This record gives sequence, C-alpha cells and structure tokens, in this order.
Amino acid sequence: MQIQKNDVITDENGIVLRILEVRENESFVVECNKKRMPYWISNEVILEYQQYELAEINDVTEESATSIMHRRYTMIADILPVMVDEKLRCDAIADASVQYGISKQTIRSYLWMYLVAQDKKALAPNIKKIDNKELTLDEKNMRWALNKFFYSMNKNSLSGAYKMMLHAKYCDNEGKLNLSYPSFHQFRYFYRKTKKQQNYIISRYGLKKYQRDKRPCIGDSVQSFASAPGVGMLDSTVCDIYLVDDAGNVVGRPILTACVDAYSGLCCGYTLTWEGGVYSLRELMLNVIKDKTTYCKEFGIHISENEWPSKQLMGRFVTDMGKEYCTDTFAQLSELGVTITSLPAYRPELKGPVERFFKMIQDYYKPHLKGKGIIEPDFQERGVKDYRKSACLNLREFEIIVLRCIILYNSKRIIKDFPYDEMMLKNKVRPHSNTIWNWGITLPGVNLIDASEKKLVLTLLPRTKGRFNRFGLNVNKLRYYNSIFTEEYLTGADSVVAYNPDDVSNIWLITNDSQYIRFDLIESRFNGKRLAMVQEAQEEQKKLVSMEKEDNLQAEIDLVVHIQAITSNVIDSGNKNTKDIRNNRKKEVGMQHRNIAGEVIKHGE
Repeated sequence: MQIQKNDVITDENGIVLRILEVRENESFVVECNKKRMPYWISNEVILEYQQYELAEINDVTEESATSIMHRRYTMIADILPVMVDEKLRCDAIADASVQYGISKQTIRSYLWMYLVAQDKKALAPNIKKIDNKELTLDEKNMRWALNKFFYSMNKNSLSGAYKMMLHAKYCDNEGKLNLSYPSFHQFRYFYRKTKKQQNYIISRYGLKKYQRDKRPCIGDSVQSFASAPGVGMLDSTVCDIYLVDDAGNVVGRPILTACVDAYSGLCCGYTLTWEGGVYSLRELMLNVIKDKTTYCKEFGIHISENEWPSKQLMGRFVTDMGKEYCTDTFAQLSELGVTITSLPAYRPELKGPVERFFKMIQDYYKPHLKGKGIIEPDFQERGVKDYRKSACLNLREFEIIVLRCIILYNSKRIIKDFPYDEMMLKNKVRPHSNTIWNWGITLPGVNLIDASEKKLVLTLLPRTKGRFNRFGLNVNKLRYYNSIFTEEYLTGADSVVAYNPDDVSNIWLITNDSQYIRFDLIESRFNGKRLAMVQEAQEEQKKLVSMEKEDNLQAEIDLVVHIQAITSNVIDSGNKNTKDIRNNRKKEVGMQHRNIAGEVIKHGE
C-alpha cells in the first residue's frame, strides 16, 4: 500500500488512523476512534493497514452552530502549524487555554476533532433534538393533575394540586396512600420543566386578562395605522368627577367622547354629554367639522386657528368593539367616503393616542378640582368621604375647564417621542400636536374629507323602511307627504327613509343616488314631538281600544237580540202590490211630517 497524507487506514483490531504527515521512515498519525494527541509510527507498520472510509459529516445549517464552529476553529488555528513538535504544541495549547479562558483538555478535544475529520464542520456542536420519549405513568398523572387542578380559574396552589393528585390517583378506596407515589419535588420539577407562561396566565386569569394586561406589545401599532393626518381614533370615557345641575342637585358623572388624530395626536373634536351611544357620536362628528375658533367663542375662549386647526372629517376612523360603533347608523358614514376599522377586543394599545388623551386631560384638571366632586383612588374603601356630596360644578362650567385642557393638549403639550424625519428637523417643526398636524397635511397620503353639517347630520340619522299607499308614506306608523310623489301614492312602493327620533315632524326619503328628499307629517297633532312620546301615545291609544273591544262585541250581540225581537212579531202578509209605491210613499210622508219649529216654539212658551 502506498502511504499518502490524509489517508484513513485501519488494522485487523479495528484501530482507525488518519495520516497527518509522511516522512521517509515514519508517519505522523492520529487515532480516529480514541481521543488522544497525534504520534509518530513506523511506515513498516502502516503497510499492514487497509484503506478505510470515515462517515460523512452533515452540513451545519443552524446559525448558532456555525458561529460556535468558527470560534472553536479560531482557538486551535495557531496550534496546527506546530503540531509535529510536541514541545511547541504543548506551549501553544497552554497559551490558547489562557487566551480563551477554557481548559487545556477542551483545547485538545477541539484539536483532535479537527485532525480526525480535517473539516471545520466537526467542531460544530450537536443540536439537541426534541425529546419525544413517551411519558411515564407518573408523568401522565402529574400532567393530568396540573391541567385539572392547577391550570384552572380556581387558582389552586402547586402543593394543593399535588395533594389533590395523590387523593385522586395514589389512594385506595379507603383514602390511604399507596406505598409508591411521586414526591412533591418530582411534581414541582415536572411543573417547571413543562410550564408555559402564556398557558399559565390564560388558564388561571382568563383570556381577557391576558389580552388586556399581559400580552406582549411589540408592534409599532400607531405608525402602521397613520403615515399622515386623516386617521381618527374614537373612544369615550366616564370622567372622574360628579357634577350638579343648575339647581345644585347632583346629576352624576359626564361622558367625554373624543376623536384623536393617530398621526399627530391632535384632538380633532370632542363632546361632553350625559348621554352616550349614537347620540354622542353624532354630536362628536359635528364638533369635528366645526371651526374651532367660532366654537370656542361660544364659551368665552378666544384662540387662533393655528392652535386648533382641524375642521374636516377624518377619512378613516379606528374604533373598538363598543356597541355604538357597531351600529348600522355609524356605518352609514361610509356614504361620505369614510372607512371604518374595528379593532379586536382588548387591544387598547392599538388606539394609544386616544387612550393617552383621556389620561392627560384628566391629569390636567384633577389636581385643581380636589374637593369639588373629583373621585379619588380610595373611593371604594370603607369610611371614605362621599365625593358626590362635594360636587359643585355644572356641566357648562366643567366643559369650559375641559376645553381649556384640550387647547393646552393640542398646542402646548410637548411630544417627546414623535418619530421626526430629516425634513421635519430641517424645518424645525415644533413638538406640539397642532404644529405636527400643520406639517402633516402637506404630506402625501393625507386623508381628510370636506362635509357640510346638514349632509353629515342626515347621514347619521337612523333609517327604516317606509311604504307608499293612498294615505301617504307610512313610516313608524305615521303618515307623511310630498306633493311630487303622486304616482308612488297610487302604485305603492317600499323605500328607505331617514328619521329624527327627537322630532317626528319630518322624514327624508333616500333616493338611489343618495339624495335626501324631505316629507312633512300629515298628522299635525304630533308635530315637534319625539318619536318615543308618539309611540307611547299610540300604545296608550291601542290599550284603550283593546279595553273596549269586549264591550263593543257585547253591544253588537245585544243589537242582534233586539232586532230579532222586533222582526219576530212582524206578520208577513205575503203578496205585495209594487205598482203604487210612489203614491204610498207620498201618503206616508204626509202622515209622518211634523211642524218641528211650531212644536218647539209652542213648547218653549
């Protein structure tokens, strides 16, 4: 056999060698099946060996394994040139051990692994595979006990779950423990080895708690929604203050509803009311498109247009799953070109700007209204003062305070974490919502819609079906008319109409091209009244009619009895002469005619 460098050979005893260096009479070899340093061996001995082929090394695909492989090779790279000199090799191994902070034996192990394979891939660590071995009976019992007793809304302790497992799985019929059962340390070890934090939170505290308070928040949510002004985030909150009416009677806590631009954080509109739901949304939309300088003057506040520059409708509204946002009435905004996006439940961070707005507005006024109806954090504790008794502000006074807070929020609040770009820095855009808004409306992608108050109000009116007939257009059991619809009254047809629940005097028929045609109420007694009052009156009338039905039926039966009594005594003479009917009538008229005036006057004397 010809001896060549890097050949792999084996003898009859199974010893496998790799030839590292070949000289005239000897060769430098390393054993492949025994971890030891290389040594010199006579060429005459090697001639008795046979060729051998080592198993192929798999490719390294894991990035972490590749990094470790290169680091290990770097540790032995300076040793390879001096391998054949034992003294220099030992010195190099010692130096590498000190330099890389690992033992000499580890360096030797890496060196041997590389020399045997002559490939860096041999230095890659083994990737631990998932252990799919079958669970033992005890492990199955522990898994069952954890799922049943520990991962539950009962929130049992780990030791409590362990005792319940012993009672259920390791006791005889008399409740005595078996001789063999897992220890609590084994139970705790199995729990820690298999524990998943997500499963722990959801099973013990519920999915709502996890989604709201524990779920990882790792997205740039707001910037993904808005790259320019035009995305309005809507929400409402109950203010932490009790208010009174003009007479000083405690009314309760008002509801603040707001629309905040996701890009700039500007409050584009608000409403402060006692009534929430669709009513507050309608008022909010009107406030969004109002000129804010004119609006503030109504409260005796004078501002410049730059301090509150918004007066257009947002092209996109982002809402949560509140019932007022899921109504068909709110969805009708799409007729104006508005897109409505509903967020999943328990995701407040996706509408962070409006949540932050509510917090900051209340933080502005609460320190200055203590003792005037403000609710403190300890309001549910025993013996605490009843904050309702200290209420002294009415709704208008409180609204002026809120309005002042909003102006401060829009024009003076410093936004420290806004993602400034180079152009904003170059133009020295001030870190306030109003200035960022004014900058943003010059950007591409601005989504703002011009809308008149009348068109907006008509769009947000609730709708129902109306039917034409000869008596008018019937809507909500009331009749309406418009003189140009004569043909529809005669032929009958269904239509979609918008109505005002606060005044039934008019309704608006909606045509196929989204035009609103006004109809007037025929039943004038209901003019100016609310729909609820009209329906109440109609229901009351229905009850009155229903109560008299039995008497009416009895009266009709009595009439039948009287008629039959009269007709039963009449004798039919049979053959009748029909030729003298006219003369008979004339004679009978003369007999029945009375001097009514003479009788009355004479009787009066």
